[in-house]
Amino acid sequence: MTSASVLDLAPVVPVVVIDEVADAVPLAEALVAGGLPAIEVTLRTPAALDAIRAIAAGVPGAVVGAGTVISAANVRDAVDAGARFLVSPGWTEALLDAMKSSGVPFLPGVSTTSEVVALIERGVSEMKFFPAEAAGGTAYLKSLGGPLPQARFCPTGGIGPASAPGYLALKNVGCVGGSWMLPADAVAAKDWARVEELAREAAALR
Repeated sequence: MTSASVLDLAPVVPVVVIDEVADAVPLAEALVAGGLPAIEVTLRTPAALDAIRAIAAGVPGAVVGAGTVISAANVRDAVDAGARFLVSPGWTEALLDAMKSSGVPFLPGVSTTSEVVALIERGVSEMKFFPAEAAGGTAYLKSLGGPLPQARFCPTGGIGPASAPGYLALKNVGCVGGSWMLPADAVAAKDWARVEELAREAAALR
């Protein structure tokens, strides 16, 4: 799988924060059933790596990845747990080297033109645009399309069902990241049917 296929698997990549490992498999099953196979589990909780491990082993239709990757140790631990792609909120040379040597696709985070140019210089043309809404939104990404048409993005950060179509209409956007299909009350209630319904609506956005 190439990083391009991460961008092209579905119009939306769910950004998932998992507090309880027991929720990982049913949550992922609901997302996959709704048409969102690429799932970014953020490394923000103690349960994250075990959640990735559980999804990788127990949900064959899921392409599980790790988000909030900010160190070489994160890269190693995520890949060891079964992550099939990596997403970072930003990047450094050391982090980029670790992601490039990981053997799995990755989306390094950018929010400025210079960061995009620096990644292109390093042979990377697919990246995360974060925090999307705060960093300039669709207008900013559209402006990048002229001088930097080779760059493709997964914008994440503040995007919801109302704003997602505007991003997806841009030529340089492959997909968007978001968590609106995982409302906290539905996850707390383990209402996976509602998650599946919201995922299905998100999958139909393109």
